[in-house]
Amino acid sequence: MGKIIAIANQKGGVGKTTSAINLAASLAALEYKTLVVDADPQANSTSGLGFNPKEIENSIYECMVDEIEVKETIVKTDTNYLFLLPSHIDLVGAEIEMVSLESREKRMREALYPIKDEYDFIIIDCSPSLGLITINALTAANSVIIPVQCEYYALEGLGKLLNTIKIIQSRLNPNLEIEGILLTMYDVRLRLSNQVVEEVNNHFQQMVFKTLIPRNIKLSESPSFGLPAIVHDAESKGATSYLNLAREILEKNGITI
Repeated sequence: MGKIIAIANQKGGVGKTTSAINLAASLAALEYKTLVVDADPQANSTSGLGFNPKEIENSIYECMVDEIEVKETIVKTDTNYLFLLPSHIDLVGAEIEMVSLESREKRMREALYPIKDEYDFIIIDCSPSLGLITINALTAANSVIIPVQCEYYALEGLGKLLNTIKIIQSRLNPNLEIEGILLTMYDVRLRLSNQVVEEVNNHFQQMVFKTLIPRNIKLSESPSFGLPAIVHDAESKGATSYLNLAREILEKNGITI
């Protein structure tokens, strides 16, 4: 199967990394072998899964720029069925270093291709930009999840991202699909949150996941323990929401749980 899902939005603070870690951990909890690819120079997925980015010797950067084999770079996390292709700060220079490389938009796809079928799911945590690294992620992916926070300016920049996806589909990856729009940081007590949910559902309809990700303290604090929320507190609202999202994605893809 080996489905590759990128989690992308050029806006920062919309829940990309939280979604990447916790969706991947939820799929792993359901016993689907899952790899998280940290494609963000901030390396928050790397630290959020319990690894110190400063101690990482090889990362997605070396795989894309120096063509080191991905297999030599992947590390196993403390969670069963969950693996990580880490990042570190050097990735920030990759955009410039790859400009002169051949097939620069396809370096991530070429790196991941040999190991794609060894995993049930590969989740790519994109950086908050529409630069060359994100273009690589969208070119490598089968589908993309777009997290949107339930706050003011929620839809700002979404048109630009959808336009970028159309360009990728027409020029680099005709099979790229939109897996869905994921509403994050939902607070049922706030009228604004409910207004955003209504507005996004009215505008994008079937593209929006039914699962809402709440604003939740366990989701916020679990990275400080280097753990996904489902390991930190499996009964928290945040953990159960991402488990529901994993089940919704499996159902959408016709996979029996």
